[in-house]
Amino acid sequence: MQRQLVPTTSPYARIIGFSRAVRVGSHVSVGGTAPLDVEGNTVGVGDPAAQTRQCIKTIEAALAEAGASLADVVRTRTFLTRIDDWRAVGEVRGEFFRDIRPVDTVVEVSRFIHPDWLVEIEVDAVISTQDI
Repeated sequence: MQRQLVPTTSPYARIIGFSRAVRVGSHVSVGGTAPLDVEGNTVGVGDPAAQTRQCIKTIEAALAEAGASLADVVRTRTFLTRIDDWRAVGEVRGEFFRDIRPVDTVVEVSRFIHPDWLVEIEVDAVISTQDI
């Protein structure tokens, strides 16, 4: 099966060696997505809702490049440095996924690579065979 790599503009990609997303067949995995803009700057410092929105918009663009969309998402994983932010983060997630209803996991982590990040999100998508 062909493996499609979707590149990232994250300044950490070259150091760690990762793609924003990988598609194999109808499966697309989008790795931990931080609240970075295309220039590698943190968006929404101190604002978990703004950071979540940025993460999902980055994920949405990566999915599109892989031939998928948010409607194809079957799982999200949300990592927070402050579990008390779950409601603000969840409300933004709901704006995008309320009708799609993928499964979700929300966990608290001690920290991320950059101290200003409050959230990272990763998703898995399965493209309908009708769309392939």
